[in-house]
Amino acid sequence: MSNADELLVDIAAMVESEQTNQMSLTVVVHGAVITGRLAPETLWRQRVAEVLRDSERLGPFAGTFMAAPDATEARDSREPSYLHFHVARILQGPVGIPETGGMYRIAIKDVSAWTMGDLSYSDQ
Repeated sequence: MSNADELLVDIAAMVESEQTNQMSLTVVVHGAVITGRLAPETLWRQRVAEVLRDSERLGPFAGTFMAAPDATEARDSREPSYLHFHVARILQGPVGIPETGGMYRIAIKDVSAWTMGDLSYSDQ
């Protein structure tokens, strides 16, 4: 999409303002179908930093994901331009990749289609 879907921006803004991670969403981005739950950016960054900190090789990158408080406040005054998914999977045929769910950051302007809720997939 050349312009971000205003309804999708409103949903992302509500997730940010309510600090909730209960909104399930499925999106199509450049032909890939991604399904999972939206998370507020600050919580998403925290979780990514935790995962990186636990990695021997990737630990030094953890700090990059922890935003300074003033940067977070500036971000809160703008409309969201990204969706932050956690426990998300890329659907390919009857399989969800990765099995355990991943952390995805997707530009709202790149979403060509979306629907509320998770799409079913087979994890067998």
